[in-house]
Amino acid sequence: MSLLAGLLAAPEAQAVYAIAQYGEPKYPADFKHFDYVNPDAPKGGTLVLANPNRLTSFDKFNPFTLRGNPAPGLDLMFESLTIGSSDEVASAYGLLADDIRIAPDGLSTTFHINRRARFSNGDPVTADDVKFSLDTLKSPQAAPQFASIFGEITRAVVVDPHTIRFEFHQRNRELPLLAGSMPVFSRKWGMKPDGSRIAFDQLAFEKPIASGPYLIDQYENGRTIAYRRDPNYWGATLPVRVGMNNFDRIVYKLYSDNTARLEAFKAGEYDVLVEYVARNWVRRDVGKKFDSGELIKREFPQHNGTGMQGFVLNTRRPLFQDVRVRKALDLALDFQWLNRQLFFNQYTRIDSFFANTELQAKGMPTPGELALLDPWRAKLDPAVFGLPPKQPDTDPPGSLRANLLQARALLQQAGWTYRDNALRNAKGEPFEFEILDDSGSSAQFEPIVATLIRNLQKLGITARFRASDFAVYQKRLDAFDFDATTIRMADVQVPGSEQIDRFGSKAADTTGSDNVIGIKSPAVDAILSALVHAQTREQLIDATHALDRVLMHGYYVIPQWYSASHRVAFKRGLAWPKTLPLYYGAEGWITSMWWYGQPQQPQPTQAPSH
Repeated sequence: MSLLAGLLAAPEAQAVYAIAQYGEPKYPADFKHFDYVNPDAPKGGTLVLANPNRLTSFDKFNPFTLRGNPAPGLDLMFESLTIGSSDEVASAYGLLADDIRIAPDGLSTTFHINRRARFSNGDPVTADDVKFSLDTLKSPQAAPQFASIFGEITRAVVVDPHTIRFEFHQRNRELPLLAGSMPVFSRKWGMKPDGSRIAFDQLAFEKPIASGPYLIDQYENGRTIAYRRDPNYWGATLPVRVGMNNFDRIVYKLYSDNTARLEAFKAGEYDVLVEYVARNWVRRDVGKKFDSGELIKREFPQHNGTGMQGFVLNTRRPLFQDVRVRKALDLALDFQWLNRQLFFNQYTRIDSFFANTELQAKGMPTPGELALLDPWRAKLDPAVFGLPPKQPDTDPPGSLRANLLQARALLQQAGWTYRDNALRNAKGEPFEFEILDDSGSSAQFEPIVATLIRNLQKLGITARFRASDFAVYQKRLDAFDFDATTIRMADVQVPGSEQIDRFGSKAADTTGSDNVIGIKSPAVDAILSALVHAQTREQLIDATHALDRVLMHGYYVIPQWYSASHRVAFKRGLAWPKTLPLYYGAEGWITSMWWYGQPQQPQPTQAPSH
C-alpha cells in the first residue's frame, strides 16, 4: 500500500515529513539533502542573468496579479509549505511546514508550520499568513488562474498560530500537494504605517514580505534588478535547502530583443545564456571567447515532458471553429524542411500534449480510456476512438504537395473554395488571419512563420505576421484578442488542476486564463474531472491519454518541436552538481544549484522508470 493511500485509509491521520501523490517519497525521514545538489558547494559571488522570458521591462514586484509586468526572479523570495524534489514526479517535502496530516476521508490536510520559519521582516510565519495568502489568491484581486488552480480548496482554517487546515470540496489525491505548493506571503505586505492597506491588485514597487532566501537589493528603470541572499534566511540548513542558493547576489538585466541579449552575452555583460534557438546555438553562439574557453557551451539532458508548443488557433474566431479547417492548417507546416534548413536537425516534432512522457496517448484506446470516452461517443469525432493522429510528414514518400492537396480537400469540405485569387467562403469572404507574436522574439521566429505563410498562400490563404511590444502582446492574449499565436504550455510530470485552467469550459470565458484556445467541450470537462480525481496512477494515465486523444484530434494547435536537452552557454568558473536532476528548468536549476568554483563532472541521469 502506498504511503498516501495508507494515510487516507488510516482511522486517524498521522503526521509525516513528506507525501507522494502516488507511491512513496523517495527520500527517507532522516535524509540530509537531495541527491542532485552539492552539499559542499561554496557560497559567494554574483550571478548576472538576462531576460528569463519575453519581458523586456517590469513595473511591479507582485507576480500574482493580472495587470502589469512582474520583475524577473521574484520566485527567489516566495516559499510554500512544501517543496517537490526534481527526481520524482509528484512528491512534497516539508519546507515552511515540518509535518503534514491527511485526514482519513481525504477531505482535508493539516500542516504544522516550522516555528523557526520567518519572513524577511523578522516576523514568524503563522497560520494566519497562510490563510491570508489563500484567501487573497482566490480573490478577484489576484490573477484569475489562481482561483481556478486552487478552486477545489474550500477554505483554510486556522487551528492555532502554527497549524493550518485546508479543506477540500471532494477527495482528490492531488489536493494535499497543491495546498502545500501555494506561495505564502505576509499579511503585512502592502500595509501602511497608519494601518491602512494598499489593495493587493494595486501593489507595484512595494517589496514583498516573504520567507525566501533572497531579498530585493536594488532596481533601476524597470530594466535591472538585483537580489541579495538574506543573511538571516531561516531555512538554510533544512535538508530541502542544503546545497542550494549559493550566490550572494543574483542580478537580472533586461534587453530589448534577442539580438541585443546575445551580443551582450558575448561582450561579457552577463554570465549565463540559456539558448532556445537551434540556429543561434550552431551559428551565432560562437566567437573568440568561445574558442579561448572563456565562454563554454554544454548540453544538459533532461526528462521533462515537453508540454505543447505550437501555433495556437483561437477557436473563438468563427474562422477556426471547423476542425477540418484547423487540420488543413496543420498540413501546411513543413517541419522536415524547417528542421533541415533552419534547425540543423536538432529538434523532434511534437505529436502530443504530453510528449516525452508515459502520459502520451499511443496505439488504440485501452478499456480504461474507453470508459471515459464512450459516454461522449456521439459528440466526439469517431477518429478519437482509433489511433492518435500522425503529424504531417514531407520526407519521401511524403511530400508538401500531397499534404497541401489533402488540406485543399478539407477546406473545400468546410465550404472554402478558390476563386478570384483567394480562398473564399460561401459569402465571398477571403480566408485571412493574423499570426501575433511579441517583438522580442519576432526576429528569430519570423523566418519560421514566413515558411508557413508561404505554404498557406499556395492554398489561397492570406496570413500576416504581426509583432508587438510584449506588454501589448500579453494584454491581447489575456483578452483573447488574437487569431493565432505561438504558445508554449508548461510541461508537467503529473497533470492536475492546472489542466482545468488550460482546457476547461469555464476558463474559456475567464479573462487571463490559460485557455487561450477557447475550448468549450463537455467531453473535455468530464475527462478533466476524472483526471483531477484519479485515485491511482493507472486512472491518472487513462484520463490523460483520453484527454490527449481528444485534444490532438481537435487540431487546436499546429504543433512545433522540442529538444530533450537544455543548451547552456556560460562563463568559465561557474560550476554545477555532478548528478543532474531528472525534471528541471534550466534557469531555476542555475540560480538555485550552481556556484562559482571547480565543477563536479556531471553524471548521466537514468531515464525515469514508472
